[in-house]
Amino acid sequence: MPAFREYKFLIVRRISQISIMLLFVGGNLFGWHLLRGNLSTSKVFDIVPLTDPYAVLQIMAAGRFVSAEALLGGLIIVLFFGLIAGRSFCSWVCPLNIVTDFANWLRKKTGINEPEKLPVISRKTRYWVIVTSLAVSSATGIAAFEWISPISMLHRGIIFGMGMGWTLVLAVFFFDFFVQKNGFCGHLCPLGGLYSLITRFSLVRVRHSREQCTLCMKCLEICPEQQVLPMLGKSSSAVLSGECTNCGRCIEVCDYHAMKFGMRIRSAKP
Repeated sequence: MPAFREYKFLIVRRISQISIMLLFVGGNLFGWHLLRGNLSTSKVFDIVPLTDPYAVLQIMAAGRFVSAEALLGGLIIVLFFGLIAGRSFCSWVCPLNIVTDFANWLRKKTGINEPEKLPVISRKTRYWVIVTSLAVSSATGIAAFEWISPISMLHRGIIFGMGMGWTLVLAVFFFDFFVQKNGFCGHLCPLGGLYSLITRFSLVRVRHSREQCTLCMKCLEICPEQQVLPMLGKSSSAVLSGECTNCGRCIEVCDYHAMKFGMRIRSAKP
């Protein structure tokens, strides 16, 4: 099954993203109890709160009251991704990732993917978006990014109908297709930037084996965060950058099994 091996994590990620959306649809429209709410705030089995930590920061910046339940939900998310799963929210949960991945796949198929055609947009821009959105939230008294978030619009649109939300989602698609490869997720999204900051010490990591690496650079070509693989051909170690989304694409394309999922600190051999 060579074809499955090359796309196994991509397939599982799509199953994960679609399944989470279906659970939200079932919870909101059919009364299922497993998962209700949205990506900003939800409950598991109507008991365990889950809250987007970035939404919490915006509400606090806006000077609004944040309930203890919302704070607990935000803490649960921060602990899970920050200590265990890394920035996997972006590649395993976020529905907009499907849109941007499709745009980047189309770039490659149509030849727009040529490096010399790519404009230079700093990946640090997403951190400036964080600062700006929090400042605007403070000045206006509203959660600024939540009002224009294509992630929230797509999520709500899938459940309740898109309306004009399609225009912003399409704008993200066209931006990634015509303007910048991995443009929104890798350069502009403040939510991705926040997860990059809080997941620097998470346990689950992609690990690289120098002994098995042939320096074919397929992993570097496929990686949506190409700056996170500085160890190639130099050392056998984990990808320690919080920018890594744990998407697994580098593992799939490696013909020599030099990349695999593992722990941040590998236990010593007996």
